[in-house]
Amino acid sequence: MTPTARREGIPEKDNPKDKRNEEILLSYAKPARRQNVNINERREQAEKNPLEDNWWDDGDQPQGIRLQKVLAQAGVASRRHAEVMIENGRVEVNGRIVNKQGMRVDPNVDVIRVDGVRVNVNEEHEYFVFNKPRGVHTTMSDEEGRPCVGDYLSERVASGQRLFHVGRLDADTEGLLLLTNDGELANRLTHPKYGVTKTYLATVLGEAKGTLTRQLRKGIELDDGIAKADYVQIVDVNQGMSLVRIEIHEGRKHIVRRMFKAAGYPVQRLVRTKVHTVQLGEQKPGTMRALNSSELTALYKAVGM
Repeated sequence: MTPTARREGIPEKDNPKDKRNEEILLSYAKPARRQNVNINERREQAEKNPLEDNWWDDGDQPQGIRLQKVLAQAGVASRRHAEVMIENGRVEVNGRIVNKQGMRVDPNVDVIRVDGVRVNVNEEHEYFVFNKPRGVHTTMSDEEGRPCVGDYLSERVASGQRLFHVGRLDADTEGLLLLTNDGELANRLTHPKYGVTKTYLATVLGEAKGTLTRQLRKGIELDDGIAKADYVQIVDVNQGMSLVRIEIHEGRKHIVRRMFKAAGYPVQRLVRTKVHTVQLGEQKPGTMRALNSSELTALYKAVGM
């Protein structure tokens, strides 16, 4: 399985004179939920309230927090490297490039971008990958007392953290389930308009042949219309069973199982391994991890945020 992509910083050069000119890449910063801002509206706000909203002034005002400190706290880079980014014109505040040191900002109001990507400088939103075990229902609570996703989040719920699942996996399906408190991102990821792809590994009954891949990619008739796979690969065939990788962007109920059944290969086991570029990897069932900045950036780009 391909390991999760990460964006690493470029090591410093040996010559100290060159250090301030080296290129620093984003490492752990979270892109913000809203990548767009009405600059005219922010400009008018700044002109009306110069003391409360000082982003339009490059001077060192007493209000707010120094920009380099905000970038460092967000995990973009160290304060020194953040200063280099500012000096090189790589940082924007509310649509305006900042290249002088000492500017102060309000991280809860101001829109801050590095290399054109908006940085989430507060921790309001959280994003996780959960490996849902087989037999667990995709609900936060179950009236019948059946195992559910909420059972794995009891400590977080008790501490006041509110997370919800992005889409669903049926009880018998295992694998990658995104959890977040970012409603806008969750809605877009599940909306058919954006066609976000999901990848599954299906263990099916029968020895699959090339005709299966062609049939699934061409389209197969279901009771609610034709369903097509974006990509199909026969991974292995052994003793009357086949392992098939399938990628699909539709979200109709039980669609992967229904497609294989209609093709004559009933699913015996189904695992979702990937959503867009976010991969499950070697993560164990029942465990959860936070998305890294590269994964989150890719999801936002996929849904136009």
